[in-house]
Amino acid sequence: MPTLFYSPGACSMASHITLEESGAKYDPKPVLLAKGEHLTPEYKKINPRSKVPALRLDDGTVITENTAILQWIGRSFPQKNLLPKDDVGQVRCISTCAWLSNSVHPAFTHIFRPERFTADESAREGIKEAGKKTFFAGLQEIDGLIKGNEWVMGSQFTVCDPYALVFYGWGSRIELPVKELKNYTAWKERMLQRPAVRTVLEREKSPLLAA
Repeated sequence: MPTLFYSPGACSMASHITLEESGAKYDPKPVLLAKGEHLTPEYKKINPRSKVPALRLDDGTVITENTAILQWIGRSFPQKNLLPKDDVGQVRCISTCAWLSNSVHPAFTHIFRPERFTADESAREGIKEAGKKTFFAGLQEIDGLIKGNEWVMGSQFTVCDPYALVFYGWGSRIELPVKELKNYTAWKERMLQRPAVRTVLEREKSPLLAA
């Protein structure tokens, strides 16, 4: 049985929801970032980069990074239709996940962890403010992707959708005006109707359930 290492409320929620959507049996193992559990020698044996998510397969192989884990899940459970069927659609799905990982997520890191970008404490507030503008621009772009569609990639629910839910939750957490993003907010309500999504949000005690 695969083991998913995740931290409640972190970006690992994307892989957590997608694995739940796959219907696979798996062992969810919380690694609490707030308590520094990702920095322990035990966890570093699983992921030397000290990050979540990490997915340990039955043969001991460990896959890290949401973009890779999401692709593995989608390909391992094709009957669940978590990836587009056509080659171009699959590549577009990878592209969207990569953008969420490489652009939207780092913008939030500027808000939440400005000390990673400067040793100058006086510069950190400016980094936070710039991060908020960039992050909200990313949320607006997601809102545009969803416009006229049921899901992020169009009419089909894919691995991109759980990933996009992470950032709606983060935007709400820092009190950005996410409810002004009508397409994104309506999509969030559709996400909350999915049993797998609710199972994971309840397990992670996510504020999204009350948003």
